[in-house]
Amino acid sequence: MTRRSVPTRSSPRRSVHFQIADIRFFPSDTANDIETRLSKTLSELRRKNLGIDEDWFSNLDRGEEWSDVTDQISPTRKDRDKIRRRAQKLVELRQQASRMSHLSYDERKKLSALQNGVQLIQLESEHRADEIAAALHEEMPWMSSATEIAWYAMRESMRKGAPALRLPPLLLDGPPGIGKSHWARRLAELIGTPTELIDASNEPAGFAVAGSQRGWSTAHPGRPVELILHQRVGNPVIVIDEVDKCGDVRSNKGFNFALSNALLPLLEPLSARTWSCPFFRVRFDMRWISWILTSNSRLAVPAPLQSRCRVVYIPPLAGAHLAYFARREGAARGLPADTVDALTDMLRGAERGWDLRAVIKLIEGLVAHENRPPLQ
Repeated sequence: MTRRSVPTRSSPRRSVHFQIADIRFFPSDTANDIETRLSKTLSELRRKNLGIDEDWFSNLDRGEEWSDVTDQISPTRKDRDKIRRRAQKLVELRQQASRMSHLSYDERKKLSALQNGVQLIQLESEHRADEIAAALHEEMPWMSSATEIAWYAMRESMRKGAPALRLPPLLLDGPPGIGKSHWARRLAELIGTPTELIDASNEPAGFAVAGSQRGWSTAHPGRPVELILHQRVGNPVIVIDEVDKCGDVRSNKGFNFALSNALLPLLEPLSARTWSCPFFRVRFDMRWISWILTSNSRLAVPAPLQSRCRVVYIPPLAGAHLAYFARREGAARGLPADTVDALTDMLRGAERGWDLRAVIKLIEGLVAHENRPPLQ
C-alpha cells in the first residue's frame, strides 16, 4: 500500500535546474529535419559565394532565370548523399551522448520530465525551521525527540547554505498507533516537499524502492524515482512504514530482493549520489532525499539499516497525550465542548491499550451520534 501526498502549503525557497540524472538532452529534430536544414544552409552559402542578393532572389519570379540560379546553388546528388550521411551520424552521436540510447521511445519520454532539471526545496530561513518545529510539537508533543532532531537538521542545513533541505535518515521505533508515519508526512507538508509512503509489510521486496530491471513483464521504476519524475522535486520525503516487517525476500534461484538491501545504498549520501536505477539503467543523484523509517520493534530491523539511521524510540502514549489529542481532534470535528470534556477526562485516566487509531474511531462514533437525524 502506497500513499502519496503533495503539500498544500508552500513557503520554501526552490532552486531550479538541478540535474538529478546523468543524462543529456538534445533538440528533438530527426535526421530528415537535419538534412533539410543542411541542404538549405548549403544553398544559402552558394548564393553568397556567387554574390546573389538574397532580397533579389526571394522576389525573383520562378521563370527561366530563377531556374538557372537554382541549378547553380542546389545540392547535387553527391551533396545530398553526403548530407544524408552527416545528418544520420549526428543523430547517432546525439543518442550516444544522451546516455539514453538503450531506452525505448516511451522510456525516453518519461525521462524528458527532467529536461529542465528538478527543483530542490530549502527553507527560506532558520526562523521557518523554528516555526515548523513548534507546529509539530504543538500537534504531537509525544514526538518531541523526533521533532528535535528534525529541528536541528533544518537549522543546520540553513547555516551551511546547503542547496536543499535533507534530514538524516531516521528510524522511528515504537508501538503501533502513536502517529509515527503521520508525523513524517506532516513534517513533509510543513516543509513544502512531496512525500511518498511505502508500507513494507505489504511490499517487503525492494522493488517498490529501487524498481525492477527492464525485461521483466512487471518491470517499473522505483517509487522514489516515479515521485521525482512526477513532481520534479529532487528532495522529497520517503517514508518506509513498518520496516521491521520487510523480512528476507529471495527468488527461487536464491537472489536476495529484500527491501533492506535496496535501501542501504540510498541511505548513504556517497553511494546515493551515483545511484544506478535498475529500470532506466541511468545514474540518479538521490542524496537529497530524506528517509524516515518506522518500526514497531527495532529488534527485528536489520542491523545494517539501524547503523545508518538515527534511531528514535517513541514510548507508548500516556493518558495525558491521548486526552490532548482527543481535545484537538474532537474540537476540529465539531464535537460539543461538554462531549470533548467528558472524552478527555475518560482518556486521561485510561490504562494501556489505547492508541490514536482507537481515539479517532471513538471520536468518529461520537460525531456520527451527534449528527444522526432525530426519530420521527
